[in-house]
Amino acid sequence: MAGARQPIELVLAKGNKHLTKSEIEERKKSEVKAPADNIKPPSYLEQSQKREFRKIAAELISIDIMSNLDCDALAQYIIAKDNYLKYNKLVSEIPATLLYIDEVDKATKIQDRAYKQMQSAAKELGLTISSRCKLVVPKKEEPKENKFSKFQKGVG
Repeated sequence: MAGARQPIELVLAKGNKHLTKSEIEERKKSEVKAPADNIKPPSYLEQSQKREFRKIAAELISIDIMSNLDCDALAQYIIAKDNYLKYNKLVSEIPATLLYIDEVDKATKIQDRAYKQMQSAAKELGLTISSRCKLVVPKKEEPKENKFSKFQKGVG
């Protein structure tokens, strides 16, 4: 993120930059926030993949990190995961003997590629522990009560 401008909510959550209220408002107005009002599985997914999409999307929406723009990325993760699971099964079904060593080698190379695709997509979406640790999702804090307000009530 070097050189990239961080969202104002992230800057405020970190608390290491002092901005005036007008600077904060100006930054909020200039930031682009993608809507999350039309998140649905793409039509090219199979029924079982659509169920998985809805399940994962609900989790990502609940932590406020998914938008309409992320639907294809999540679909790609689900497809990569399905491919990885298919190749896992294929590798386990090949007899582990010297007669089939070439088949095992080819299948494990394909399995490894599928795993890498799945893992890459998972990291992009924050679906791995390490990628979630890098995400900073600012929480909205309630405004603090002015401790002098009780003295101002009677004035006037």
